[in-house]
Amino acid sequence: MKVVLGVAGGIAAYKACELLRRFSESGHDVTVVPTAAALEFVGAPTWAALSGKPVSAEVWDGVHQVPHVRIGQEADLVVVAPATADLLAKAAHGLADDLLTNTLLTARCPVVFAPAMHTEMWEHPATVANVAMLRSRGNLVIEPAEGRLTGKDTGKGRLPEPAEIFAAVTDLMATGGPRNDLAGRRVVVSAGGTREYLDPVRFLGNRSSGRQGYALARAAMARGADVTLVAANVELPDPAGVKVVHVSTTAELRAAVLEAAAWADAVVMAAAPADFRPTAFAESKIKKAEDGSAPPITLAQNPDILKEISQHRARAGQVIVGFAAETGDATGSVLDLGRAKLARKGCDLLVVNDVSGGAVFGSNDNEAVIVAADGGEVPVARGAKSQLAHAIWDQVVTRFTPTA
Repeated sequence: MKVVLGVAGGIAAYKACELLRRFSESGHDVTVVPTAAALEFVGAPTWAALSGKPVSAEVWDGVHQVPHVRIGQEADLVVVAPATADLLAKAAHGLADDLLTNTLLTARCPVVFAPAMHTEMWEHPATVANVAMLRSRGNLVIEPAEGRLTGKDTGKGRLPEPAEIFAAVTDLMATGGPRNDLAGRRVVVSAGGTREYLDPVRFLGNRSSGRQGYALARAAMARGADVTLVAANVELPDPAGVKVVHVSTTAELRAAVLEAAAWADAVVMAAAPADFRPTAFAESKIKKAEDGSAPPITLAQNPDILKEISQHRARAGQVIVGFAAETGDATGSVLDLGRAKLARKGCDLLVVNDVSGGAVFGSNDNEAVIVAADGGEVPVARGAKSQLAHAIWDQVVTRFTPTA
């Protein structure tokens, strides 16, 4: 695939070197098109060495090859990282005063912007309007991350990590390009497994890695949604463009989901909350008994978050999705147990996984059957978890009440 990596003039330009490496090592043909300001941060020799191609910011270099038209016409994908407020404004209004902005005007392929700027610039009404305009044309504008900015400042406006930008772009291209069917929608996704502590070092937990929830969050972001991800004990980098709330216990997960669900059009409960918690917490580490006996542990049942948000919806028309990890038993098959759970919980969709033998936990792949309260049933063959994520959002979208 022919990728154009545009680099605008921000301090985060150095991070684009890592993004270039990821595209190149994945077998893509990458052309770097920096702005003149970007070359003040990272010089042309660096880009040329990493890409194996000459680099220029000017339309006047190699004029006989008409680069200001050819580069955009031949591209399969354009990614601008970092995209400054100035670059977003030029792109939104069709200005073309250098090679990168000319390339953006001639490109007819998917275009992704990864903004990076100070919080005040990102929140300025002009930038807000420019981003909305770019998104309305089908471009993917990734929400910037929150964290340390230039100098001592912190806030929203940090360039997401290159690995997460690459993951977002890979997901986008795997689905055939930008899909904005979640634009204007606000969604909540939970991920990971909760922990219920016995003492300062021991807890009851489960094997959920959070990978499926993270794939759901990335997919929703790529389709235009405003995404909040409630992550329980997940050792994965925060997905680009997603607001992440980190929690540990089931009580914390419940509180975060209920707060976020108050404004959400859809809630997808991909997390695995612990069903039980100890009734008592030992302030110091529980010691082994000399006689070899084990201390008794009394458990209490945790709140059923999926049932609660399904039966007491925060908003009319809200779509609720649950997950069921089943193994099947004498009372029924995996699918039988899944359908029974769907009826008990009261959600709209239930994603049923067969986890016999520990399947899917920690894996990059998944397979499932999406069962619906209206009797529908959609099997999803084994594949990348991003594939299942998009299949789930496909079903969610069809259940939204049309907006006015």
